[in-house]
Amino acid sequence: MTTPSRPPARILEITSYPPPRAGWGIRVEYLKHRLEAEGHTCTVLNLGTSRTIPSPEYETVLGGGDFVKKVWRFSRAGYLVHVHASGDAVKGTVLAVIGSVISLLHGRRPVLTFHAGATQRHFPVHRSWKWTPLYGLLFALQRQIICNSDAVKVCIQQYGVPASKIVPIPAFSAQYLEFTPQALPPQLEAFYQRYPQTVFVYVRLRKLFYPLTLVEGIAKMCAARPDIGVVLCGAYGGHFEPEIREAFDRRIAELQLADRVCILEDLDHDSFLTALKRSALYLRTPITDGVASSVLESIALGTPVVACENGSRPRGVVLYPAEDAGLMAEAVLHTIDHRAEVMAAQADLEVRDTLADEVALLTR
Repeated sequence: MTTPSRPPARILEITSYPPPRAGWGIRVEYLKHRLEAEGHTCTVLNLGTSRTIPSPEYETVLGGGDFVKKVWRFSRAGYLVHVHASGDAVKGTVLAVIGSVISLLHGRRPVLTFHAGATQRHFPVHRSWKWTPLYGLLFALQRQIICNSDAVKVCIQQYGVPASKIVPIPAFSAQYLEFTPQALPPQLEAFYQRYPQTVFVYVRLRKLFYPLTLVEGIAKMCAARPDIGVVLCGAYGGHFEPEIREAFDRRIAELQLADRVCILEDLDHDSFLTALKRSALYLRTPITDGVASSVLESIALGTPVVACENGSRPRGVVLYPAEDAGLMAEAVLHTIDHRAEVMAAQADLEVRDTLADEVALLTR
C-alpha cells in the first residue's frame, strides 16, 4: 500500500522584500522562488520600504488595517504564517506578534525566523528589559523558531523557550554566490580606476552601524595611504536617522573626504558581488548583524574582510572594536599590507544549500 503524497504547502511570508535587495529580504526572495519551484504556493506580505508599490512578487501593505485584513484572509484560507523579526525594530516585532495571533485564531501555530546576531538593540534580555515581555510573547506564540546560529539560539532560550523549538539555519546559502558579473556604473568604475586599494562598505546611517566612527576611520586610513578610496554603498537608501545623516555629511565635509569616498545607492545583487570581488577588502561596521551573509559572500569571492567584533564573525576575519576608529584604520591597513596572509586564514568556508533546510521545515 502506497502512502499518499502530501499536498503542496501554502506559505504566507510576513516580511520586508526587495526592492531594495538588502538584509533578510534577499533570503526571503530566494526562499519564495525555491518554494514555488518545488510546487508550493508562497505569498509575500511586504512590510519593507517598497510595500505600497504594486508588484507580482508580493502583496502590498497600505496601512495597519490593510495588514490585518490580508493576514486574516490568508490565514483563513489555510496558509502557514511565517513571520520575520529581529531585535532591532519594535514595530516589526509588534507586527509579527499580530500576524502570529491571527494565525492562532485560525487554528494554526506560525513559524518565526528571528534574524541577525546575538547582540541587537533590544535583544537579548539584558539589552532591553523593557521589551522582554514583547519578545517573550513573540517566541511563545510560535510552533518553531528559525535563527541564524547556535549563539542566537542560546539567547532566545533566555526567554524561557525550550531548545527543541529553536532551529539554527544559517541565512547564507549557495544561491547567494550565483551571479553574472556586471558592468559597473561609470561613477563607480572611474573610482576603482582612481584608487587601486578600494575599500567596499555596505552601511546604513543608523546608530549601530557606527557611521560616524566609520568616517573617522576613513580619514585615518586615507591619511596613511594616498591609494585608498572607500565605496559607501546603501548609505542614503532605506531607513536612516536624519540627525545621523546630517552629522555624517558634515563630518565628511570637515575632514575633506569628498574625493576619497564614493557614495552609492543600493546595488542589485549581481552588481554588488561584482563590486565586492573588485575591491581590496570588505569593511563591515554594524555590531547587530551576526555572521552576515555579505561577509561570507566576500570570503567566498576571495575578498578579505575587516569587521567589528560582535562575537559571531567567521574564522580569520580581521576584527576591531566597533567604536574605535583608530583600530578600524589599523585593521584595514594591516589587511591591505598582508592581503594574501589574511585571505589564507579566511579561505576555509563551507558553502551549502541552507534553503533546503528551511523549505523542509516549512512544508512538513
